[in-house]
Amino acid sequence: MITTLDLRGSHPTRAELLRLVPRSLTDVTVATEAARALIDEVRERGSAALADQALRFDGVRPVSVRVQADEISAAVAELDTAVRDALEEAIVRVRAASAAQVPAPTRTVLGDGAIVRQRWSPIGRVGLYVPGGKAVYPSSVVMNVVPAQVAGVASIALASPPQKAFGGAVHPTILGAAGLLGVDEIYAMGGAGAIGAFAQGVADLGLDPVELITGPGNVYVAAAKRLVRGMVGIDSEAGPTEILVIADAAADAAFVAADLISQAEHDELAAAVLVTDSAGFADRVRVELDRLVPLAHHSARVATALSGVQSAVVLVDTIADAAAFSNAYGPEHLELQTADPEGLLELIDNAGAVFLGAHSPVSLGDYLAGSNHVLPTGGQSRFASGLGAHTFLRPQQVIAYDHGALLEVRDRVVALSEAEDLPAHGAAVAARFR
Repeated sequence: MITTLDLRGSHPTRAELLRLVPRSLTDVTVATEAARALIDEVRERGSAALADQALRFDGVRPVSVRVQADEISAAVAELDTAVRDALEEAIVRVRAASAAQVPAPTRTVLGDGAIVRQRWSPIGRVGLYVPGGKAVYPSSVVMNVVPAQVAGVASIALASPPQKAFGGAVHPTILGAAGLLGVDEIYAMGGAGAIGAFAQGVADLGLDPVELITGPGNVYVAAAKRLVRGMVGIDSEAGPTEILVIADAAADAAFVAADLISQAEHDELAAAVLVTDSAGFADRVRVELDRLVPLAHHSARVATALSGVQSAVVLVDTIADAAAFSNAYGPEHLELQTADPEGLLELIDNAGAVFLGAHSPVSLGDYLAGSNHVLPTGGQSRFASGLGAHTFLRPQQVIAYDHGALLEVRDRVVALSEAEDLPAHGAAVAARFR
């Protein structure tokens, strides 16, 4: 079912590891032209284009692209009690963990009357995308909205694809989660068209352009985010989900197999990777996979994901080698199920989120750990971070020099401006001392 990559006895360089890591064959560029056409349609035809795209891709035309307030209120009232309780607890936990991501303002004194202040300014308006497709993601509503609210974003719009099963409305659980958070600007739109609508605005809907778009989606959503980047900010180009587990012989094979399956059920392109220094443990995990996959609700989807090129059991000589492989991979979710996970963490540089020990599975982070589950995929954790309050904040430096402080550096400014053949720069400073 799942392939084996045996690196024992070899000493690959970092460049070689980057070539060896299993990856999905997903290529965002193949969707670029289609996404561009959909964005152009929305710019030219507004809500009519969004409604036509919904019929084309979601199989239903929404009664109204803009969701009415009474629909949101009804969805909140009709939330299943257990689901509402879970969402409310998730909101509390994510809000607390997100608050820790807001940096404190600082004041740096460089001399008498020479001060540089650091402040963090929230983005004014954001568009949050919650995908539809193979599953329903009220948890993604929480993960997108809460850090934006914690950061102080004043204007939040949310989009999610219309659902054929609900007559073209946004899924009621999505609406209920948004209503719990006080979000009242919601649109039944999905895919690349929704990203274009956020970036460009839609006048006949009263949808003003946003300044930042966040949230995961399919390859067309990723392509659209790439296309509008620069017109607006984006969090990342999210791809299929990934889990990488580093485990040694002390780990529980049933736990590891269950965790690999938990992410494989997302999508046929989901990546599930086990890296271990124990061939015997790898064999035990394969036995558990053979036992558990047929029992999974989405067994066919799981089997496809586990047998794909993006999934593998990787055998290495040492746990340090496992850490090196993981750092080259840059996983979205990294689990450390070893005898000393805290010690292993010291060797880890790249991961969207790290889950320590046998009782911190990735699925905890998907819902109720308090951490955010919108994370970089496709190796992007090597240079990018997951969604958080910091995503919605812009650092700004505020410079305040008085007459004496400027005088102290006047001659140096003039010297540098002349060295760069930009004498007017120096003149602008010298003018203050005539």
